[in-house]
Amino acid sequence: MPGTGVDKPRHWVASAKKDYLSFPIEVQDEMGYALGLAQLGDTFRAIYTVRFADAVYVLHAFQKKSKSGIKTDQTDVTLIAERLKRARIDYESGGTS
Repeated sequence: MPGTGVDKPRHWVASAKKDYLSFPIEVQDEMGYALGLAQLGDTFRAIYTVRFADAVYVLHAFQKKSKSGIKTDQTDVTLIAERLKRARIDYESGGTS
């Protein structure tokens, strides 16, 4: 149930767990923490791009409150697309953001 603080069961599909366990322990710790948060039912998103060679641009961070199941709200999609355009301009001008 969303927001109840009750852990949902974690199911691993195919080689996912084996692959996860092959990651460095620091990565496992971070991903494990994120998986734990996801099990609580609240959905938070950070949208970023690694499209640019020398930088990671964080485009949007929000709590997902979609009324249409798993679909991200169109206003968030539009905002992300606009911010990606702005990130490209910033990157091409030397990355001052």
